[in-house]
Amino acid sequence: MERKTQSRKMPLRAVTFAVIAAVLAGCGGKPPAPGEIWDPYEAQNRRVHALNTKIDSLALRRASLPGPVGRAASNAANNLGLPAAVVNSLLQAEGEHAVRNSLRFVINSTIGLAGVFDPAGAMGVQEASTDFGATLARWGWGEGAYVELPVLGPSTERDALGRVVDLVIDPLNFTLRGTEAQVAAGVKMAGRIGDRQRYGDTIDSVLYDSADSYAQTRLYYLQSRRHELGQTAAEDSYDPYEDPYHE
Repeated sequence: MERKTQSRKMPLRAVTFAVIAAVLAGCGGKPPAPGEIWDPYEAQNRRVHALNTKIDSLALRRASLPGPVGRAASNAANNLGLPAAVVNSLLQAEGEHAVRNSLRFVINSTIGLAGVFDPAGAMGVQEASTDFGATLARWGWGEGAYVELPVLGPSTERDALGRVVDLVIDPLNFTLRGTEAQVAAGVKMAGRIGDRQRYGDTIDSVLYDSADSYAQTRLYYLQSRRHELGQTAAEDSYDPYEDPYHE
């Protein structure tokens, strides 16, 4: 049994390291200048974007959860992401953020009934949102080229690598097993539906009301991400309802 368990783990590790190596190799190219959009994979990205838009129109856009259920699902999904945020806060030497995220996770996982409710927010304990992509940025890594990932959506080479590493370092991946892991996956999916409803107007504007939804999605993601990481000048602020490709 032990040999079987090890043999099952090895392919996952091999795939993880292969993805990391591929992204590291890709990040070795010309980095974008500040404020620049670097998209050497545009042809492939547009094909993936067409697929993602179709998935959104056929599934996520049509999915519907009652308002309170959608909010509860989003709350619970965000709560499941807090342990990984704690790890990244420590990697960024942000001790205060690590303590805040830990306290928020404990409060919402207990009093908030596994994160369905947000008593921590009512107490003023707000999330310090972060991920391994942000950790890499703190360590001085450039964002690399823009990429659009199947199902997951817009990203950069740095953030794509961050997504992989977040799966590896997330403490919940080592503690949740069997039915618990399946429930957690279901909660995250429901949370995504809840977020789609919450930001539906903005998403619809970008995907369905713009002259070039791919270019609009790319611009919106890069500007939002750079602003989140403190890498966008005030004059570069972006209005998602302003379509620069509209004639």
